Amino acid sequence: MAERRMQGQPMIIMGDDAQRMKDKDAQEHNISAARAVSDSVRTTLGPKGMDKMLVSSTGDVTITNDGVTILQEMDIDDPTAEMIVEVAETQEDEAGDGTTTAVAVAGELLKEAQDLLEQDIHATAIIQGYNLASEKAREEVDEVSIDVDPDDESLVRSVAETSMTGKGAELDKDLLSGLIYQALQTVTIDAEDGSTVVDLNDIELETQTGRQVSESELLSGAVVDKDPVHENMPDSVEDADVLLLNEAIEVEETETDTTVSVDSPDQLQQFLEQEEKQLREKADHIAEIGADVVFCQKGIDDMAQHFLAKEGILAVRRSRKGDIEFLQDVLGASIVTDLESATTEDLGTGSVTRDDADELFYVEGNGDGAHGVTLLLRGATDHVVDEVKRSVTDALDVASQSLTDGRVLPGGGAIEVELADRLRSYADGVEGREALAVESFADALELVPRVLASNAGLDSIDTLVELRAAHERDEERAGLNVFSGDIEDTFDAGIAEPAHAKEQALSSASEAANLVLKIDDIISAGDLSTGGDEEEGGPGGMGGGMGGMGGMGGMGGAM
Repeated sequence: MAERRMQGQPMIIMGDDAQRMKDKDAQEHNISAARAVSDSVRTTLGPKGMDKMLVSSTGDVTITNDGVTILQEMDIDDPTAEMIVEVAETQEDEAGDGTTTAVAVAGELLKEAQDLLEQDIHATAIIQGYNLASEKAREEVDEVSIDVDPDDESLVRSVAETSMTGKGAELDKDLLSGLIYQALQTVTIDAEDGSTVVDLNDIELETQTGRQVSESELLSGAVVDKDPVHENMPDSVEDADVLLLNEAIEVEETETDTTVSVDSPDQLQQFLEQEEKQLREKADHIAEIGADVVFCQKGIDDMAQHFLAKEGILAVRRSRKGDIEFLQDVLGASIVTDLESATTEDLGTGSVTRDDADELFYVEGNGDGAHGVTLLLRGATDHVVDEVKRSVTDALDVASQSLTDGRVLPGGGAIEVELADRLRSYADGVEGREALAVESFADALELVPRVLASNAGLDSIDTLVELRAAHERDEERAGLNVFSGDIEDTFDAGIAEPAHAKEQALSSASEAANLVLKIDDIISAGDLSTGGDEEEGGPGGMGGGMGGMGGMGGMGGAM
């Protein structure tokens, strides 16, 4: 209970269950919580990074080394820790990749800040220094970046391959990067102002188990994993007029519950005939507007299936909403929500082909407004294909960012060491204690090459010394080849990263660190964790390094 004395009497200002942590204790708690999150994903960084097995409370298993997936699946129960998770989510939304780097750098910035705080440097000075360093680092990223030609297939594929290296798709990255480049070429246009625009909404990712990843392919149009609703329906239709329907082809039900009593079998027969008439009229209307194929998002009555089959119309029911929306683009059709108002103008045109072996429909549009491609990703098991999909999604994002932004950077820790070198030179011209924060920012950036080396089984100190020496010789692109252990020009070696993703990571990491450092008082109405018992986390939850996180083991031993 918090209280304040007034005229000799205590004045109660907080409830009995409230908790409060101030000054140094609050800073230490927040830094510990944020660093625990950062440390949890650090070993996944780079081509030699390890995977995490995440087991949910329901027993679902996810195996991945994708930073944002790990953090989203973990049962994190601390408000400060959740702020660091937001860094990964923001990085994923804005750049598509680099989530692990952003979180790891944020944690290292807080570690460096803790050392400065112990030297009695005020948090405000550290924050100011970090802001100066972050702004300067982003300027230098633009300075050392390399321009991308959208038609440079080799460079775009290198960006995609770099993103996939170390993930589940690594063994087949050559094939997949080629498919990614082809897919991007189909959805990339040159805007009137001369910029390059990539519409990733026109690329659909579908998965299929039981096959090898090397059998993945790029298909023009859409893939629908459904069966015809009636065995007598055609399974393939060339030059088809396709109806996309978001309404059930079933007997219309009344809005209120009613009870009807019948006195004879004839009356019952009349009801049945009336229902049959409604269904026949729906099927007849579909045939009248000229539809050859119907993809219905909802159900189709058995009797309606029979009538559609008699008309020679191919029908698919319970199609996913995402499939219907993608088919709208592929076929240039309209999604109909009221069958009675449907007209010929609502139909799209294309070919619908059935693959009986894979039990899939391939839908390819041939109208003027038709566009869209599908990457069909295959894998031996669900776990494999899910990780491949995550890898390809990130690769698509970073490759498209490189095309639209027009800039890439050398990978392998090269850019981090170069930025650190330039920031140290910049710190010499910064007055006051902020200069120490700028130098600490530079030290934090070098975490990336150190972790890359450590995860590859190399000596991180020796690697960093060699990298610094190379950059002092003005070798701006010198980075670590984790496979050979050599220091080389990583850009020439085909290791490239999008400049936008690096800028976003620097911005997100510094802002998150500053947000944590600015807090000097934590006031909670109850347990300082976002949930859980006080016994698990304790007041402020310093047990295990962070309140209420329970060792972040809510995923059943995720680490």
